Amino acid sequence: MDVYTKSVKEIFSFMKSAESIQDAYLRAIKVENLGYLLPASVCHKEDNELISNLALWRNQNVGGYPTQFVATAEGTGIWLEKGLLQVEDRILFLVVDNQGKVLGHMGFNSCFNNEMLFEVDNVVRAENHLPTKNFFSLAMNAMIEWARKTINVSGFFLRVMDENDRAISFYERNGFVKQEKIPLAKEQEGGVVTYHAVESSELADKFFLKMAYEPSVADVGKTMILTAGPSISAKEGVYAYDAAMNGWNSQWSKYLTKFEQEFAEYVGVKYALATSSCTGALQIALMSLDIGEGDEVIVPDQTWVATANAVRYVGATPIFADVELDSWNLDASSVEKLITPKTKAIMPVHMYGHPARMDKIQAIAKKYNLKIVEDAAPAIGAEWQGKRCGSFGDFAGFSFQGAKLLVTGEGGMLVTDNEELYKKATKIWDQGRNPSRTFWIDEKGVKFKMSNVQAAIGLAQLERADELIEMKRRIFDWYQEGLANVPYIHLNKEVEGARSIYWMTSLRLDKDAPISRDQLIQELKTKNVDTRPVFPSISQYPIWDKKQNEQPTAFLVGNTAMNLPSGVCLTKAEVMYVCSSIKQILELCK
Repeated sequence: MDVYTKSVKEIFSFMKSAESIQDAYLRAIKVENLGYLLPASVCHKEDNELISNLALWRNQNVGGYPTQFVATAEGTGIWLEKGLLQVEDRILFLVVDNQGKVLGHMGFNSCFNNEMLFEVDNVVRAENHLPTKNFFSLAMNAMIEWARKTINVSGFFLRVMDENDRAISFYERNGFVKQEKIPLAKEQEGGVVTYHAVESSELADKFFLKMAYEPSVADVGKTMILTAGPSISAKEGVYAYDAAMNGWNSQWSKYLTKFEQEFAEYVGVKYALATSSCTGALQIALMSLDIGEGDEVIVPDQTWVATANAVRYVGATPIFADVELDSWNLDASSVEKLITPKTKAIMPVHMYGHPARMDKIQAIAKKYNLKIVEDAAPAIGAEWQGKRCGSFGDFAGFSFQGAKLLVTGEGGMLVTDNEELYKKATKIWDQGRNPSRTFWIDEKGVKFKMSNVQAAIGLAQLERADELIEMKRRIFDWYQEGLANVPYIHLNKEVEGARSIYWMTSLRLDKDAPISRDQLIQELKTKNVDTRPVFPSISQYPIWDKKQNEQPTAFLVGNTAMNLPSGVCLTKAEVMYVCSSIKQILELCK
């Protein structure tokens, strides 16, 4: 099953699985401050008043349906079960006000398709008295935005009878444009009238008007387009609520345990340990490998400071190696030149979600009997030669900080395939506590733990990881389209053998570009485009005990490259606005 289909199936199933009205409201989509889109769920199967109203509303609007008959409460109850709840690619939302009154409904149907399109379906306004005149427009926008920010959907369309001028006007006001007419032939059997697409020999009795969602882009760029931002769905909220209300005493580690188990399985290792940060995870890894004072650990010169700080925290010395120009990751040839008798480990970083060339790093580690600790902070799901980052080294650390692909606010995960190292790391993680003697500490330890509530959010994010990766990769594809053939620019495209998650789509400017990186950042800010420089050559920070020269490629990338807006929920229109802004600035600076 492809990622898109799997995501639709799982998200729709989760939304429809509420067994109580409280559970349903935890899944509801807010319509500004005026009401909610409440998913029709398992709990509604016994709601006889709602079922009767659904039948009534269908009869009142029967002319808008391609299948026309007199609906009954009994038949509608059967449809709710078999025609909605059991249909994997269909969902219906009840449009309710803040007092819980159902004002109508709308949903999506026929979402399993190769084009990855959602069909807007079953839009019915049942009440004339609404919280505000445009309430159903707000509800429509909320439903589409929910789908767009939760699933890797490519677009939206609908079909409406072409004689339904009122409905067509409503859809046009809400961003839908006319595409084509679909001729329909009438077929009647007993009390049921069906309109189907005409075959070659049939004459048309009616027409469907197909309309596509193409919202105005006039407001794009009027507010800041941010560099990062997560996708948070109802699942994260439901899990976190359960952890907050019930995750205590005997249930204190319910989500922690499941998060660790599923994370290890996802990465392809045996063990995972949830931590308060990736930095903490890396420190525990180094402590578990008995790396400390007098030892050296080779790290990239171009990374976030946490990589090297973890080395410093255990008393060892970070040694800064250069990075490759094409991947911005640790250069194996530079690493080998820096190895001394004091070298104990290599810490490759999978920069911005791009996997390092781990086969070369593993070969060097094997040759010199060195340990490998992967800093996979931004790279959950990235792959090198078909194997996931985090599964190559003795240990690996991941980050769930709020700008990452998967978020828990703050948090991290330590993973390993080695049982002995896992046990050692767990004891250090638990402040050096002796597991067989209550409150007895007999080794050095730390307290870098994650809470159960954070783990609940992390678990929900992990269950959506593949879909979020596809959304990130789509954003890179948009940038590649929008910046094609633009001079002076090099996007951070994945190298052969790599599958990047494109956590941050980034570009590097040529040295002969008519504008500097920092000037481009400033100019983009005036156009409401938020960007940031990539990490500098960190060997030049004044905090290190051992002074080292900057590495040339790390220095070059650190001074000429920048992160572009890459939040999971970006629209193509926003990305194209960024691309257009970059092209305009470069053109004006010639």
